Amino acid sequence: MGAPRAIGHRGVREAAGSWRADPQPCLLDVNVLIALIDPKHSHHLIAHQWLAQHRAAWATCPLTENSVLRIVGHPRYPTGPGSPAKVAPSLVSVRARPGHCFWQDDLSLLDARIVDATRLLTPHQITDTYLLALAVKHGGKLASFDKRLVADAVRGGNAALHVIEG
Repeated sequence: MGAPRAIGHRGVREAAGSWRADPQPCLLDVNVLIALIDPKHSHHLIAHQWLAQHRAAWATCPLTENSVLRIVGHPRYPTGPGSPAKVAPSLVSVRARPGHCFWQDDLSLLDARIVDATRLLTPHQITDTYLLALAVKHGGKLASFDKRLVADAVRGGNAALHVIEG
């Protein structure tokens, strides 16, 4: 095993010292997307720094985008603008950042080739497990702040989960 990779301002520092952006795309989970658009989110700065430093390619999907619109656009969201229509421009702006790609939601949690449904023990696991499976299917990783995600529910999930330290 080589020397650990250190984070730099342009990407990942290889053991030899040269810089490169990590080419493996990361699907950003809902909380990471919210942190990017909400300046009062506790991980706002961390999310922006992480995205700038680590990702040459990153993704959203219908589930993550719709969830951001639903959560931040809810009138009770503490720092939200009050409606999904008012959140949409912020999400469009984030999607305009370099490296963004859009992934279709095109798999089922009931597909035993992808997900071990016996590992889905609580309703709280459903969205993140789905997003992790989607990342695996698209040859990427899931970027999340959640250290409790049950990665082994998805075939190849342990290797495809990237927890952003906050």
